[in-house]
Amino acid sequence: MTDAIAIDPATDTGFFGHPKGLYVCFTTELWERFSFYGMKYLLLLYLTKYHLFTDANGLEVLGGYAALVYATPVIGGLLADRYLGMRKSVIFGGLLLVLGHLGMAVEGEQARLLGDAVVRDERALQVFYFSLGLIVVGVGFLKPNISTIVGKLYATDDPRRDAGFTIFYMGINLGSLTATLLCGYLGVTYGWAYGFGAAGIGMLVGLATFLHGQKYLHGHGEPAQPEKLREKSPLGLNREWTIYLAGFAGVVAAWQMLQFHGAVGVLLNGMAVFVLAALTWFIVVKCDAIERSRMIVLMVLTMASVVFWSLFEQSAASMTLYADRVMDRNVFGIEFTAAQFGFFNAFFIFLFAPVFAILWTTLGRRGLEPSTPVKFALGIAQAGLGFGALVLGAATPNEAGLVAGYWMVLAYLLHTGGELCLSPVGLSAVTKLAVPSVVGVMMGSWFLATAYSQHVAAQLSKIAALETVQGGVADVGGALATYTELFTTLMYVGLGIAVLQLLISPLLKKMMHGIH
Repeated sequence: MTDAIAIDPATDTGFFGHPKGLYVCFTTELWERFSFYGMKYLLLLYLTKYHLFTDANGLEVLGGYAALVYATPVIGGLLADRYLGMRKSVIFGGLLLVLGHLGMAVEGEQARLLGDAVVRDERALQVFYFSLGLIVVGVGFLKPNISTIVGKLYATDDPRRDAGFTIFYMGINLGSLTATLLCGYLGVTYGWAYGFGAAGIGMLVGLATFLHGQKYLHGHGEPAQPEKLREKSPLGLNREWTIYLAGFAGVVAAWQMLQFHGAVGVLLNGMAVFVLAALTWFIVVKCDAIERSRMIVLMVLTMASVVFWSLFEQSAASMTLYADRVMDRNVFGIEFTAAQFGFFNAFFIFLFAPVFAILWTTLGRRGLEPSTPVKFALGIAQAGLGFGALVLGAATPNEAGLVAGYWMVLAYLLHTGGELCLSPVGLSAVTKLAVPSVVGVMMGSWFLATAYSQHVAAQLSKIAALETVQGGVADVGGALATYTELFTTLMYVGLGIAVLQLLISPLLKKMMHGIH
């Protein structure tokens, strides 16, 4: 290992001019995202069509799971920084993810109606909830730390650094794109176990790649103070095994919380109140005038991001049910499954991310690049307009009462445009606007806000919760009217908040005190 650490990063050019370790991280993250997105768009369909959950109950599970998945990386990143190091965290997280995704392939008996009651395979459902718990904690350990390893492969002044992260993030979208097509097809066409099982096999390949490629990471993922891991904890174990045991305790906690609807929401609401109160105290008591001004802007942007992601994350919730129940899914001569429509988000990112990068650079050279608050307004507006596309499509259904799938493609195009306006600048805004002593806290708050938006997205989707028969709807016209009412509301919310954000943008820009 000593020889590997001594390698000069500038001479490691084995992967298209980049360090070979980038290939290891690229492939690991690709397969992790393959497994995540492979099951994300199947989840609600599986619950409502196979286990015959009501829309409301299925959405509670989806919202709780998605919220926890986005919240746990805050803890996983902290444990890796302080104790485990990135390599051990990624391996532990990867093992949990493999077990979780393979556990999802246990279907059990299909639910059936017995009179007015629904009879479900409770043993299979317990395996399902436990598998979700494994995935939640696994993502928490793996997701934040694989990105950190990428940064450590390059010297601070290495000109390849930004290009390396671009390649890495393309892996994320490649995993998303292929997973939604493959798993979304297998799960709906051949059986849910095939879709979830394919996601699990993908994660196994990713973990194997990471383990095999350790020599190319040059020791960068090792713990900063390995002696800390050997210290005894109050449990009598060394600290490393105490962390692993705490990880399994987290799995059990998630397993239970996901079964009791509303538990995750209560937790998130409590955390939101606590974080807002703590930040308010810090801004008032600890900041000078300029710091206070910038921190207020950051809090406004964080709350705006909750609005955007609450709209955007309808994709795996109300938009997936809409595609399944009231949409003609034949697009460009291809019959898509409802779970496959998430493919268009990754596809449009591939297509337009370079366009947006060139656009901002070109406008910047001419002094015309929008400020961060204006970009947030543009992002939220496009999220609202995406629902406007679905409202327009609902006005002209075909003879069977179904909406043309092209309207859903347009909605994804607009939502992805909004994501490209808002998402890349969000984390950058945190690092630039936060007081240096609390950058880590604010980054954690940003991710918790994203987690909270997953919960809000599920609650919004419940507005259009329908009575179903064997997982389907009897009245297509009535279902379309209900979804259209929801999407109309979301359109006005998005456009209204965007206008408000645009109106206050000059003030926010002034309060940023020269930070772009």
